[in-house]
This record gives sequence, structure tokens and C-alpha cells, in this order.
Amino acid sequence: MDYMAKHGIKRSHPDKLIPGTLRVISVRMNYSSSKIRNSWQVIQDSEKAFISRYALGRDYHKVLRSRLQKLADKITEQIGNFNYRVFSDSAPVMEVEWAQRSGLGWRGKHTLLLSREAGSMFFLGEIYTDLLLPVDDATDNHCGTCNKCIDICPTKAIIEPYRLDARRCISYLTIEHKGSIPEYLRPLIGNRVYGCDDCQLICPWNKYAIDTGENDFAVRNGLDNSSLVELFSWSKEEFDAKLAGSPIRRIGYEQWLRNLAVGLGNASSSKNISDALKTRYNYNSPLVREHVQWALRQHELTNKS
Repeated sequence: MDYMAKHGIKRSHPDKLIPGTLRVISVRMNYSSSKIRNSWQVIQDSEKAFISRYALGRDYHKVLRSRLQKLADKITEQIGNFNYRVFSDSAPVMEVEWAQRSGLGWRGKHTLLLSREAGSMFFLGEIYTDLLLPVDDATDNHCGTCNKCIDICPTKAIIEPYRLDARRCISYLTIEHKGSIPEYLRPLIGNRVYGCDDCQLICPWNKYAIDTGENDFAVRNGLDNSSLVELFSWSKEEFDAKLAGSPIRRIGYEQWLRNLAVGLGNASSSKNISDALKTRYNYNSPLVREHVQWALRQHELTNKS
């Protein structure tokens, strides 16, 4: 995640990123849905592939930027032309910090934004503008003595309240990290093949998560309840076609297979699992081969014991 350091003070000084910026308009958009397969049931079924719930539908970057542009257009209709730029997880922007200062919620111990009215299952977006708007009050912190998110983290990436070691975070390892996943962390990842929601799922505030009314976030291709074997069998062409417009496609086919190989290595041993892994044993990517061979060794060890 060297891009964070690369942009330096642009992250904390909006006017350095977009000259003339005086205010940040911060928004949130819910993505939670009661229509998807129960997350814990998927996580506890080692033959299933768990995909972070925000990634089951259309790429949120596109949806939010489109909505923010419509908001900017509405403002223009009311006051005339003004200078602005919209963002949604797409530039060196301190999204949680600005959202917290704007009163949308507080930073939880897992480092995500939390709201008493909506939990944490929402996307954030911003409009940087030169409009001298009134400033909202920040929200108080309501985590109290609760440490459930810290206790449940599979890789212990939340090393203390409000401090995350991204190098251990499953979301980082399965999405941002391009190389080999450290072997000592692979068994802890379980069947989480794209992101990780454990710290959100356990959070008491998410009982207030609001169902999204956005059709673009509806589940595509049954990804809320797919088997590891099924997804591992997809060809490059199927991956590109089925995940067109999905945030998952951004990691690329090679990382997709890498992540699924780790999931298959952690699955309960069976001929079906082993046969699936063997189909990629001589795959042309050294990264994929390494993780496939590790997964097969896991099942060999299990069968010997």
C-alpha cells in the first residue's frame, strides 16, 4: 500500500490534492441486504467461497461516482457553476476522517466508520468543493468497552483499538497484495477469497444496518453462496465475462485463482477438492502453482494424520 506514502500530505490536505478546495461534502450509501445468504453460514461451510458482502454486485466506485455527479449537478442547478471533484475510494482521500468530522459516524475500533443508525455496511463518497459551506459537528464515539471486532479478527490484524496492521488483514491480502500470501497466514484465511467481513458481522451496531434499495448492489452470479470448486473451475473468459462491472474483476484472474487455492487448501479434505486443485497443478502462473501445491500438501497432511 505504498500509494499512501506516495501521495504524502495530499491525503490530509484537500487543497493540496485539488487546489482551491475549502470544504468536503461527505456521503454514505448502504449496501447491506437481507436477501443474501447468511454470511456466518457461508464462512462456516469450508467448501463455500466467502466474498465480502460489498462486492457481490456492481462495482461501487461506479455507482457512487454517478450518484455524486448527480448531486453536484443538482447543486449547480440551484446556485450555478462551482468548482468541485467527486471521489469514491479513488484517490488519496481520507474518507473515514472526513465522514467522521462531518457527523456521519465515528471511527470504530476496527478502523471503519460506525453509525448508531446504520452500522458500518455502507460506502463512503466525497465532493471536494470551493463552496464555503457551514461545517457540521463530529459524532461522539460509541464503541465503549466492546472489543468484539478485535477478538474475532482471524489473523489478529487489529493489533489494538483503532490500529490495524494491513499486512495481516485478509482484505489486504486477498485484494491489494499482488504476490505470494505468507504461508503462516494462509490457514487463518479460511474460505475468505475476496475480503473479510468478520469485524463488521460481529459488531453490535450492525443490527441497525439498513437494507439497500439499490438494484446495482444485488447479488450477481450467485456469489453469496458459491462453492470453491465451482469458482476455481472458471476459465479466464468466464471470469472476465461473469465479473464484468464487478469490483472483484480488478484483482485479475491470477489473484482470483491464488485466493481460491488457499480456500481449497483450508477446505475439508475430499476427492472433489483434491481433483479440482490438480487441474491447476501445472498452471502457467508460478504464483498460482505455488498456492495450489501448498493446498494439496495441506490435504496430504490431513489424510496422513
